[in-house]
Amino acid sequence: MRGRFQDQGGLFSYIRPEERIPADHPLREIRKLVGEVLKELSHSFGKLYSHEGRPSIPPEQLLSALLLQVFYGLRSERQLIEQLNYNLLFRWFVGLSPDDPVWDATTFTKNRDRLQRGDVFRKFMERLLDRPRVKPLLSDEHFSVDGTLIEAWASHKSFQPKDGSDDGDGSNFHGQRRKNDTHQSTSDPQAKLYRKAAGREAKLCYMGHAVMENRNGLAVDGTVTQASGTAERRASEAMLKKKPKRSGRRITVGEDKAYDTSDHIAALREMNITPHVAQNDSPTKTGKHRSSAIDGRTTRHIGYRISQSCRAMSECIFGWGKQHGTMRKTKHRGIAVVGADFLLNLIAYNLVRIPKLIAA
Repeated sequence: MRGRFQDQGGLFSYIRPEERIPADHPLREIRKLVGEVLKELSHSFGKLYSHEGRPSIPPEQLLSALLLQVFYGLRSERQLIEQLNYNLLFRWFVGLSPDDPVWDATTFTKNRDRLQRGDVFRKFMERLLDRPRVKPLLSDEHFSVDGTLIEAWASHKSFQPKDGSDDGDGSNFHGQRRKNDTHQSTSDPQAKLYRKAAGREAKLCYMGHAVMENRNGLAVDGTVTQASGTAERRASEAMLKKKPKRSGRRITVGEDKAYDTSDHIAALREMNITPHVAQNDSPTKTGKHRSSAIDGRTTRHIGYRISQSCRAMSECIFGWGKQHGTMRKTKHRGIAVVGADFLLNLIAYNLVRIPKLIAA
């Protein structure tokens, strides 16, 4: 029998959003983990807000909504608010009932800046990795470090001389020598012109850095710096500085050949870290062979080969963030805001993988 078509549904619904979400939906386990961490952060949230005035967006819902934006690769917070208005799955994850009003996009952005200034994203990541169910999944002895380029929200047209000598609109720059020393983006002054390798095009970008533990390939730390030839090594040293003290033993770190410099290797060894860095002994443009700072005393051990094999998992973190998250081309300006969004991508990657690892 043919069903009867009605253009409008019923006025009221007696089915709770919880009942509409499939029992095996991956967001269910993620929501449990997020809820546990948010309860522990309640005291930290209280310090960020005044005890007087009009109530703002609850930080628990704000952070849950930001994670949804990364999970589904939504290009803007305005699009996120639009989805929250009619998407029952999003409302359920954030904790909004079907009748609750959705926040204004500008208010949402202002409240996100408050969480960023309070370093809430880093605290969330630390509490997540310190959960009793998560901690056994992590290695406290073997790590890998890698970096990636994050394209800035600025065009080549905005990269103009600092002294204002160019009166044009910046669209015709062919044949000009454009360097970070003499030029600067008018859209995002902190973005730097950088190219990934010889023969590749230069882009205005930032550089994201992540520390990965080698047991299951989860991200345990991350930061964003201005793009430069030494940024990867300096960021690695800064992020790894506290790792040996926390583990109470000597640790190892796997890195690619871009980290193979004598000063970086010496700095790691001084911090009680064994550098399992890929040897950069390839020939130069003039035909000379580079001398690697890593010799046979390190490469002869099987642990070196294992670290080099595990190091490849760090590419999965960046690959997921650029394919599914918001890491490929940032929609923010300024190193602080880009760094906060980068941490959110690392947290989201961990949240996607942790339930599967716990179940296994």
